[in-house]
Amino acid sequence: MDIFERIQLDNGPIGRLQRSIEGKFAFPKFEGKISNHVSFNNTELICWSYNNYLGLAGSDAVNEVDTYAQQKWGLTYPMGSRMMTGDTTLHDDFENNVAAFVGMEKALLLNFGYQGMISVIDALLSPNDVVVSDAQCHACTIDGIRLHRGEKLIFKHNDIDHLALQLKTAQEIIKKTGGGILVITEGIFSMSGEQGKLKEICDLKSHYDFRLLVDDAHGFGVMGSKGNGTVCALGLEESVDLYFTTFTKSMASFGAIITGKKEIINYFKYNLRSQIFSKSLPMPVVYGLHKRLELIKNADDARKEIFEITTLLHDGLRERKLLSNKVNSYITPVYFHIEIEDVLAIQTELVYVHGVYCSIVVHPVVPKGDVIFRLTPTSLHTKEDVYHTLTSFDATFKKYIK
Repeated sequence: MDIFERIQLDNGPIGRLQRSIEGKFAFPKFEGKISNHVSFNNTELICWSYNNYLGLAGSDAVNEVDTYAQQKWGLTYPMGSRMMTGDTTLHDDFENNVAAFVGMEKALLLNFGYQGMISVIDALLSPNDVVVSDAQCHACTIDGIRLHRGEKLIFKHNDIDHLALQLKTAQEIIKKTGGGILVITEGIFSMSGEQGKLKEICDLKSHYDFRLLVDDAHGFGVMGSKGNGTVCALGLEESVDLYFTTFTKSMASFGAIITGKKEIINYFKYNLRSQIFSKSLPMPVVYGLHKRLELIKNADDARKEIFEITTLLHDGLRERKLLSNKVNSYITPVYFHIEIEDVLAIQTELVYVHGVYCSIVVHPVVPKGDVIFRLTPTSLHTKEDVYHTLTSFDATFKKYIK
């Protein structure tokens, strides 16, 4: 069959819904300032869909920084990949600052989080190695593991007993291959809203020989002292081998970082294909990351506000039996097992009747038939936003959820 003909016959699990979801909960076009409220199809909505945890995106402080940097350097400098012609002391300084901030020896600045994680896994593993990952790891981890030519094992989400069983299996495999074991998990899982069981995983190191990579995209900036992340919050800097995070959430920018022991990061510096063969991050972005890191360190009030709003929202949802007791972060998933037609009806009523917008997550991100209405509190949300949203859920869900 012709490739294009096959694609037109099967647009994929989400793509086949495009006629009914595009412009609604897929590819919505928000307007106005990035905040707790947005304009959507000429309607003002309470928006629970931004990962703008500390409210930096759209803030005057960040806008001033970005404007200054754009005027000073423009977007073309430096030119080329960092290895060839695109390195600067500003890039180096930021890496040193962020490594110290998260309690690691050395860091490497990456252009993108998704690309970066794929490339880290690809560079780290040989065909003789075994990778063991949590079942709910992000798509970038899943896709990075797909590139691995050795054994791949998955443990049930946050199930330490099952991880131990998989590690036993991995040990048997590497006895034959002579390889090593890499475990991958997350600081905070973007769908379940649960913190990863990092301490329990680190405790397994006394029984099994493995290296641990933690993706903390959603923990950095909010968790820990001054926002230095979930690993630091738990005091596990010495036990976690590699710490990864992106700057698209709390930092309201783009790019990512991989941190760890100096010799390992130096290896990545010369072996990450996504970096070696890509243009260096532009100077305004790197300068902006410097300044954003300073803002995060001084964002104690914003961190206090996001946890207060999260508590209020979670208490209200749990009173309504809409939120699992396992959720222990600000990411707030409301799970249902319903038909896609009901999902569309609920979303339409929430948006156009009640003025509430939250992200909708469907298969294949979650199991077939499951749907998540995901809310992401930020420091900008108010008590009024929470009360209005809960009332809107009361009015809407009772019509469609049996």
